Amino acid sequence: MVSPDFVTMRRAMIDSQLRTSGVTEPWIIAAMGSLAREVFVPADRSATAYMDRAIPLARARALNPPLACGLMLGAAQVKADDNILLIGAGTGYLAHLLGGRAAAITALEQSSELADRARANLKTFANVRVVEGALNEGSQAGAPYSLIIIDGAIAALPDAIAAQVGEGGRVVAGLIDGAVSRLAAGYKRGGAVVLRPIADCEIATLPGFEPAKEFVF
Repeated sequence: MVSPDFVTMRRAMIDSQLRTSGVTEPWIIAAMGSLAREVFVPADRSATAYMDRAIPLARARALNPPLACGLMLGAAQVKADDNILLIGAGTGYLAHLLGGRAAAITALEQSSELADRARANLKTFANVRVVEGALNEGSQAGAPYSLIIIDGAIAALPDAIAAQVGEGGRVVAGLIDGAVSRLAAGYKRGGAVVLRPIADCEIATLPGFEPAKEFVF
């Protein structure tokens, strides 16, 4: 069996998925072009790591498609002094991409299995801390955050998470809108966060953030 050519696949991901969809910031291209995405998925799925789709991980979780990751990073407008809360750390892919860009990153994961893998994948970053807890509750310990990234699609931003954003801080997340998902971003102004859609984008739904089921008579 011929081993996958991950270097070529990574280059194709950059050229055919990111650049053609407006993801052109040099640091994002450099980070995603050098990070081995196959390391962050189960071994039996490594050959599909660079495809334009979400890759199942474990515990009803998935690694979002490359384009979703690139668009999120662009929308986040990451600054060197940012104190970031990343909700939905998974196996650590997005946290790794952010590791060299911000002052401090709290990567929240509710699955112990995934959190352990994230810690192993992020052990070279002294500024990244993996914590365990319910995703829809955020992580109060490191608040207030200047930037919160929710690496998945949600029906609405929980009040508990909005309260953890500092005034003037930013939130980037996927939003569930019926059968589609959209990338959205917003600032905290006057104590409130309003997320506004930026672009349609395939983003996996996060457990605990699903739309409430309608009551049927």
